[in-house]
Amino acid sequence: MCGIFGVIINSKATNLNNIENIIKDLVEFSQSRGRDSSGLMLYDKELNEYNIYKGSMSIKQLTKNSKLKKSIKDYIHKSWENESELFIMGHSRLVTNGSQISQHNNQPVIRNNMIAIHNGIIVNDNEIWKRHSDYTRYYEVDTESYLALLNDLYGTDLDITSTIDKIYSEIEGTVSLATVISKSKSLLLHSNNGSLYLMTDLQNVLIFASENNTLKRIYEKYDFDNKEKIQIFQLNKGSFGLCDYADMTITVHENINPLTNTLEFKRYNDNVTINVNEIQKKSKEELDLVPSIPTVVNSSENVKLSKMLQYDRDNAINIKRCTKCLLPSTFPFIRFDDHGECNYCHNYKIKNKPKKLDELIDLIEPYRRKDGKPDCIVPFSGGRDSTYALHLIKNELNLNPIAYTYDWGMVTDLGRRNIARVCGKLEVENIIVAADIRKKRQNIKKNLSAWLRKPHLGMLPILMAGDKYFYYYVEKIKRETGIKLNIWGVNPMENTDFKVGFVGVSPDFEKKYIYSLSIGRKFKLISSMGKIVASNPAYINSSVFDTLGSFVSRSILPHNDYFHLFDYYKWDEHEIDDLISNEYNWEKAVDTSTTWRIGDGTAAFYNYVYFTVAGFSEHDAFRSNQIREGVITREEALKLVIEENRPRHATIKWYLDTVGMDYEQVISIVNQIPKLYKNREE
Repeated sequence: MCGIFGVIINSKATNLNNIENIIKDLVEFSQSRGRDSSGLMLYDKELNEYNIYKGSMSIKQLTKNSKLKKSIKDYIHKSWENESELFIMGHSRLVTNGSQISQHNNQPVIRNNMIAIHNGIIVNDNEIWKRHSDYTRYYEVDTESYLALLNDLYGTDLDITSTIDKIYSEIEGTVSLATVISKSKSLLLHSNNGSLYLMTDLQNVLIFASENNTLKRIYEKYDFDNKEKIQIFQLNKGSFGLCDYADMTITVHENINPLTNTLEFKRYNDNVTINVNEIQKKSKEELDLVPSIPTVVNSSENVKLSKMLQYDRDNAINIKRCTKCLLPSTFPFIRFDDHGECNYCHNYKIKNKPKKLDELIDLIEPYRRKDGKPDCIVPFSGGRDSTYALHLIKNELNLNPIAYTYDWGMVTDLGRRNIARVCGKLEVENIIVAADIRKKRQNIKKNLSAWLRKPHLGMLPILMAGDKYFYYYVEKIKRETGIKLNIWGVNPMENTDFKVGFVGVSPDFEKKYIYSLSIGRKFKLISSMGKIVASNPAYINSSVFDTLGSFVSRSILPHNDYFHLFDYYKWDEHEIDDLISNEYNWEKAVDTSTTWRIGDGTAAFYNYVYFTVAGFSEHDAFRSNQIREGVITREEALKLVIEENRPRHATIKWYLDTVGMDYEQVISIVNQIPKLYKNREE
């Protein structure tokens, strides 16, 4: 879930100014994939010395450090003057396993004189360590388990292909890796899901990066000798790149047969020096730390805090509710007829009634690539519906998708690990756009602080505004990759109109998609929210521009060449849950039985607020739609929401810790909000 890049280049291949600017561009382009920490490695061929610089900061901040800036400049000039090769590689990290407070967890990761930078997540690293009890673990970071495996296999009779295959057989998740094996002065590049590209003339130039677009921009921007010989390769599972940077020998093996194509590492076994420099380490308060959701929730502190969460189940159940669905009298714009049925049931139109699949096949056919290159972008939150969609698009529609993930700081570790599980299993490239997470979390904190001053259910969606850039970046990635088509996996029954209903926007029973608003309703939404903001000026803070940009990204900017998969495939909860559990070994949340919204750190909090104040949540709205669709009975739905509406303490605690809010203070204020269902006619 990171950005990796590197350059091995002979000084004769291009001019000095180009080399310096290529490094700057690689730093710039990689930062979008993670800003939590970073690292850079410079190899001094003359001294056989590896100089590594790490920092708990973005890669751009790291390279602006005066010491490192000078080191890079001096190193490039020295290589140029000596007419020698230079070798630089870097890492831009989105933290998952292993806190960035410890520089051992930041990348490059070093073990037994091997140096690795890793894009992805090894989700079963703990199992690997248990399986190989003779290995000694030194760090928290998952990448170390890969290095332990490689070190164990290096020196055996296995060829490179068999070695990589053996490692893949032990690893679950995604691994796109650049590994320096100093004993043989070899750089090994490989990926099990295609999230690694290299650009080379197989002689004087090798540049690698996590995304094809990065290398295309480098190729188009700069002059190289023998440029016509330069090619860009995607390293899919079954292929690898190998560079002997001692004598500038470069090979690329694509989908080779290990029985007939073998390539052994040379073994120089020279003495090697690895220097690690820590740069400008931030204080804990300044770091964009991501606390993990605890797997054990019964500690004395957690028990005490969890008891603060109210769960007034009996009162909530006893609210006057529709006799057909579960919607209560507190639901915005609800009305009941003489039989107790609500207007939402009266006006409901069956949504889970797919069109003929042949229609979709005809629609996507013009976008299908005949050369095997990617032909579809799949917005991939890592949730169960987008997982199912990605599975169908790859295995049923036989497209070659790229999964796109927007990480705005509220994707939990669990969500990130499930993304890695699925992309690794499907061998699908995952393009990650990581926002300025620290700023996003600061914006959430500012808006939550404002909301707590004068709580209003209609303003809760402002806490989720930052994730709507998801829509902007999907179009941007389509432009960058040259892929026109994207396919969404949106559950047609996840209608949450009640969120805008709390600010006076009436339901649109005729709308085509669950998330769309008519122009009139958009104006009503803006007008109503404007009045609330006027009565609570705390909302007017530095997050305003981010919020407005989110609204524009979702509701104003055009979105082209897209389809909704569940317009053509029936959405079946049991089938989806079975697939994600059995096929992809999905990790479940510790604090809920449902598989819905478990990778989203925000949902547990806002659903707690809705249920505590109004006696219902998203779960009631969703289950009510299932009742109307005829896939579940009212009795079954009621049993489910009784469990699904239980407060999710572990995730709520994670959410408030992550945005820097005091748990006890926030929950106390929420609990004191007057209940909408009190004194209502039963």
